[in-house]
Amino acid sequence: MKRIENHKYSIYEAFMECFYIVPDYQREYVWTEKEVYQLLEDINSEMDGSANEYFIGTILVSPTDTKNHFEVIDGQQRLTTFFLMLCALKNLFKDNQDNYQLISGLISTSYPTREGKVVTALKLDPRYENASELMKRIVEINADPITTKNEIQASGITSFGSLENIINAYDVIYRYLKDNYLENGSLAKYWGYLTNDVVFIQISTDVGSALKIFETINERGIGLNPMDLLKNLLFTQVKKDDFNKLKNEWKKITAPLEKHKEKPLRFLRYFLMANYKIENNRNDYIIREDEIYDWFTNKENAEMCNYQNKPFDFVHSIILDVEKYVDFLNGRGNDGLHNLKMDNLKKMCGGAFSLHYILLLAASKFPKYLFDHFLVQLESFLFYYIYSRTPTKELERNFSRWADELRDISKTTNREQQISKYNNFLKTRFLSSIESKEYEMADAMRRYTSNSMQKYRTRYMLAKITQYVDMAYKGIKQPGSISEYTSLEIEHILPNTPSPELLSDFISNNPGLSYDDYKIKLGNLTMLEKPINIVASNDFFSAKSEEYKKSKCYLTSSIVQLNSVGNNSSINRINSKLKAFSEWTAVSIDERQELLLNLSKDIWRIQEYND
Repeated sequence: MKRIENHKYSIYEAFMECFYIVPDYQREYVWTEKEVYQLLEDINSEMDGSANEYFIGTILVSPTDTKNHFEVIDGQQRLTTFFLMLCALKNLFKDNQDNYQLISGLISTSYPTREGKVVTALKLDPRYENASELMKRIVEINADPITTKNEIQASGITSFGSLENIINAYDVIYRYLKDNYLENGSLAKYWGYLTNDVVFIQISTDVGSALKIFETINERGIGLNPMDLLKNLLFTQVKKDDFNKLKNEWKKITAPLEKHKEKPLRFLRYFLMANYKIENNRNDYIIREDEIYDWFTNKENAEMCNYQNKPFDFVHSIILDVEKYVDFLNGRGNDGLHNLKMDNLKKMCGGAFSLHYILLLAASKFPKYLFDHFLVQLESFLFYYIYSRTPTKELERNFSRWADELRDISKTTNREQQISKYNNFLKTRFLSSIESKEYEMADAMRRYTSNSMQKYRTRYMLAKITQYVDMAYKGIKQPGSISEYTSLEIEHILPNTPSPELLSDFISNNPGLSYDDYKIKLGNLTMLEKPINIVASNDFFSAKSEEYKKSKCYLTSSIVQLNSVGNNSSINRINSKLKAFSEWTAVSIDERQELLLNLSKDIWRIQEYND
């Protein structure tokens, strides 16, 4: 084995000094929204009030014949994600020339070859499929995700598999940085932490030796994280004869999390905030990953957990919460059975957002009737916070404190007292929070477009509104699964790709307004069965109207015609909240946008529990 060199790099130092090449024999970029979002959340959690570095692991590389150029053997998922973060930050700092120019140099730079030629290259070059071309286009376009996607499609680069993952990762990163940092003026702070305090160890040797190291790392593992340290701490509390028993019990914690690709440390953070009162010098009620082991070794916390006197009881409590956590991930309730209300939460939150598991774990000992009611209220609460794009740090602080109250409610044995405490929680926590968000949420809904959120969240919202209207139309009280609605097509009433005649007609009837702006507005979107959508195609509204009438979704058919039955029927009551249109103009779209906003207030609201 040739000489092995290792160096500690910050993100800034790494991309300033090194060029990273992902060879075509390496695994392609496979990270989904979930993994990208988790990395962003981890950095977010570590940076707030922390003077500590955040260690993201080791990167294994092999030097090439060109100075400072390295083939990536292990770590390309992280490096690619950080490179995309730099691309997003560059665009978001477009009005700050100092940061803009500095980041530009971390993304690509020029250097002289031995022949004296000047070469410009990206600091990360993936060589599989068309990934190199795609990455160059992302850098050249230097725009928001929607513009980037459109221009990549127009350029003819086929985006599927790993290439689609790269584009989606850029989308997730850009939205996260914009929502959590740019809009509250803290993007510079994030950039400062990322460049200086997010660090890794880069191990460099020849390809053969690097592959051997990679194999060894995967076979034996390296380093100890707080999860390992906690396990070792517990081993010191048991007799040697009980080592095997503890080892087997510990596998019941780690194995299910690994199977579901959940980070054990993320779960452990949620477990602690859900089950114990968290206090620290920052007074933010949050425990970071690098603080977990120190938290356990604190005398007061050790007594609270009681792992020294009853280590197996403590491990068993973690195992029980792992089982609940996995059940929640799989759409099951606190009784272990499939739960439609949990399904709704999953459809809205997706695979990335996971902070609400703190509250779910804290409330998991509720009676089933109360837990199921809580799921619906939590869904309404999160709708306001997610769709108004509230920074996750605010939620994390609140959730850790609220978990203490939920545990207290779950321990209340008197039914009437328990319901009273629970309803008071809904009023003082969820309802008051939503009321403080009403103006912000209304503004977000009035400006909502198909580009405002990930497509699955737009689909979820339209599906819920469509289901609500159908239930009201038919007089149904209990909602079923929204899966039958999320499987429908999202129809653009003003077509995405209009004919020249249709575009000309819009411009003449809506002077000074942009067709491209109005075609993506929420008011222009509706759910439609695929066969009808195919027939409706990209035609004028007058031609589409007859097809919309055929839809079984009353929210869609009512755009053209309101049905009327009796004087005070369920149909007439929902009709009072709907409107039929004889023509489809910018005014119509704005009116329907307001209509959908008002319906959303009826759907996502906090309701106290009543027997």
